[in-house]
Amino acid sequence: MDWSTIYMIWLRDLIRYVRQRSRLYGSIVRPILWLFILGSGLRPSFGAVRGYDYTQFIFPGIIAMALIFTAIQSAISIIWDREFGFLKEILVAPVPRTAIALGKAFAGSTLAVFQGALILFFAPFVKVSIVWYKVALLLPVMFLISFALVGIGIIIASRMTSFEGFGTIMNFLIMPMFFLSGAVFPIAGLPAWLKILVYANPLTYGVDLLRNIVLGISTFPAAMNCTVLVVFGVAVISIAVFLFNRGEY
Repeated sequence: MDWSTIYMIWLRDLIRYVRQRSRLYGSIVRPILWLFILGSGLRPSFGAVRGYDYTQFIFPGIIAMALIFTAIQSAISIIWDREFGFLKEILVAPVPRTAIALGKAFAGSTLAVFQGALILFFAPFVKVSIVWYKVALLLPVMFLISFALVGIGIIIASRMTSFEGFGTIMNFLIMPMFFLSGAVFPIAGLPAWLKILVYANPLTYGVDLLRNIVLGISTFPAAMNCTVLVVFGVAVISIAVFLFNRGEY
């Protein structure tokens, strides 16, 4: 494995992200609006959920929102690099395409973890206690979730040639995955047909794992959540690398 190429791609995408402040601000504002406006608006309807205030209950789901949006959206850099010729230049270099795809995956996962970690600073405002050992658990879990999701973005970007098309398909996937993950409502008591969709959604297990760490409540065993995320992540990243290797740039 060409780790120097992976590192170069990873570092380049991180530097680009730091320089594009609008992406940072937009990524922060979206979860805040959902947490405080949506959470406060729906609190009277839901009341206490499994012993927690509604805004506390959805807090792990908002972290998951930051992860899925950032992880999948990060793959748009592939289209950007293709548009301005950088991707073609690096593809003619004597480096494996697999390393380029993995560099993009690691960069997207790192950015998603950074965005998710920023949400933790708002925990005191909803009276959620995040002590140091929870942070130590949350960071690798967030990376696992992000790495499982970033492959979806790479798969889309590998087959797309326009920013508009990528954005349309991205939103078509992200919103259903988010709403069907149990992030904003408990999955207990759902109709049977809806439970099938929820259980088939990999983000469901990521949200459940985050909620287990933050609030101490869960629907599935932690080992099951981790297994699903690892298996899904390996499968999706493998497909993403395969399609990236076959792509014409």
